[in-house]
Amino acid sequence: MPAIINARRRWLRPFAVAVGLHASLVAGAVTLAGAFPSSEKIFPDTTRAWISISDFRGLQERFDRSPYGQLIADPAMKKFVEHLREQISKNGKQRLAKLGLTLEDLEKVPGGELAAAAIEAEPGKLSTVLMVDTTGHEDEAKAVVDRIGTRLLEQKATKVTVPSAPPQLTVYELPADPNDVRSEGPARRRRVAFALAPQALIVGDDALQVGQAFAVLAQGRKDSLATVESFKAVIEPCASQVPATSAPIRWFIDPLKFAVAYQASNPPREKRKGPDYVAILGRQGFDAVKAAGGVLVLSEGSHSLRHHSMIYAPPLPGRDPDSVERFDLAARMLRFPNAAGLEPAAWVPRDVAGWAAMQWDVQNAFKSAESLVDDIVGDKGVFDDVIASLKEDPDGPQIDVENDLVACLGKRVSVITDHVDPIGTDSERLVIAMEVADEARVAATVAKVMNADSDMQKIDISGQTAWELIDHSMAIPKLEVETPGGAVTHADHDPGDDAHRRRQRLREKEEKLLPHSTVTVAKGHLLIASHRDILERVLAADGAAALAASPDYAAVQTELGTFVSGGSAARGFGREDESIRPLYELLRQGAMPKAKSLTAQVLNDLLGDGKPGSVREQRIDGSTLPDFETVRRYFGTSGLVMETRSQGWYVVGLTLPRSQQQEVARRPAEPASR
Repeated sequence: MPAIINARRRWLRPFAVAVGLHASLVAGAVTLAGAFPSSEKIFPDTTRAWISISDFRGLQERFDRSPYGQLIADPAMKKFVEHLREQISKNGKQRLAKLGLTLEDLEKVPGGELAAAAIEAEPGKLSTVLMVDTTGHEDEAKAVVDRIGTRLLEQKATKVTVPSAPPQLTVYELPADPNDVRSEGPARRRRVAFALAPQALIVGDDALQVGQAFAVLAQGRKDSLATVESFKAVIEPCASQVPATSAPIRWFIDPLKFAVAYQASNPPREKRKGPDYVAILGRQGFDAVKAAGGVLVLSEGSHSLRHHSMIYAPPLPGRDPDSVERFDLAARMLRFPNAAGLEPAAWVPRDVAGWAAMQWDVQNAFKSAESLVDDIVGDKGVFDDVIASLKEDPDGPQIDVENDLVACLGKRVSVITDHVDPIGTDSERLVIAMEVADEARVAATVAKVMNADSDMQKIDISGQTAWELIDHSMAIPKLEVETPGGAVTHADHDPGDDAHRRRQRLREKEEKLLPHSTVTVAKGHLLIASHRDILERVLAADGAAALAASPDYAAVQTELGTFVSGGSAARGFGREDESIRPLYELLRQGAMPKAKSLTAQVLNDLLGDGKPGSVREQRIDGSTLPDFETVRRYFGTSGLVMETRSQGWYVVGLTLPRSQQQEVARRPAEPASR
């Protein structure tokens, strides 16, 4: 019986699409006589992700005026830019080709807004629709439509007749992709639909959605994206901070609904083992984050770039927005209280590339992690088991994690980023600093953990006790990885697995994120450094040589203060030139995939072939990049501030151009090997 019902549904679907198109187009009676509503009033309320360039030509002009546009136009960058454009065009064509488009097409036709939306037309089906205001470029738009048809026919597409559809709407069906072998079911046939109005072009992979957008161009729709509460909650407070003439880029996403729909629309080619993180986040209460979105502008006032973003996460009905019970289950760890005086401590060196700090309710996060860890591992009680093993296992450190460590931590977590010269695959530096309320107790706990680890060597740094990892094949000290929240693997439900075996598997799968780590407790913080030399600099810093006293840091904070003047939950600062230089030099060397930084490891995981120990191939040829000193002047200073609000988190970020008086920080030389 289910098979018969499904067969009937498949048979009726083309008929339903045709009827829907006919009703939409007849009701719309499209007659455009001038400008039409912006895309958020055209796309439906089932839009899960959306991006809009309100004035495409205006944005191009602003980009050209910005330092980034000047960098691209520098003659020294010509060869590299040509290569990069070729790579971007190639990748872009692979994606846009599914709609019969190219990047060159999109550059020629916009006369106003260019927008794209991911629409969940029906549960589990994500459709893509692109809308272009072609005012003043009608001839180019007609030529693009002709090219779309030609390209689709070259792909052996067949034109589909839709009953009662106007001549402006064209639908093609493409043959099934033989390479699209999914874990379940046959390869799917694809459709492309496009409609050309006097001042608009709409293209998409769902004929019904394209037809509906075409039908409401003149007046918009009552059930549009613009009417969605979460959309208004993220766009309105951000759009109010930029002039309407600033050619903004606006964006919106319903993160969990988008992820679920994308996952259903793009099933893996092979059935995968392990946890389904999208499902886990939904079960653990993270669907409380309803939306994220904002506005980005270029060359606005004194800012090279500025963005205003909002993460919309209202408290659950009847909950106090300031309470730890604002959300349920693991989502309760999303608690970032505002605080005054969130600035670099006196021990943050003046010349570092970047700094960031966040206020985080660590104790509450620890308590909220239990259900998340158990859900990821796939076995209830794993969290408690790991905590108990740290306290009771005779071969372990025998510490009470909650009382001897977590309870003694403060609410501020800071990160320092930097690098040493000469630039190489192991040049980048990192320090993670967690504020402690009881330094002596945390120091004693850390000492117990380190003394129980044969891979940690006790050292002295200017009279301060620290521990350095001496076996680079091992992971970061167990203080870090044994505390729930680190990398874990999903447990197949084997009744024969006992608690000890589970813990052993956790240890074997720990990622080697900081192979040279050095740990100490000093200056009121638990300090975990990627390398000994950066920790030595931190311990030697004082107020006179601190980042907080640097003029470029002060200038950025002054600008941020015009948008968030009170307490904040997070702040950050970066020197663009020193932040980007390691990546730049490694690209020139062709060695970016071999870098040992956290960023490089993440990129290898995302872009690699997934095989353990393999190194991905660098896709961008950086050999034609000029010497970095030639282009350093185009990079300025950046800053970010986040404010916790009753409905979520408001974020402002900006970049200031480099001034003639801007201080150039002196890079530390790489120390000789010990």
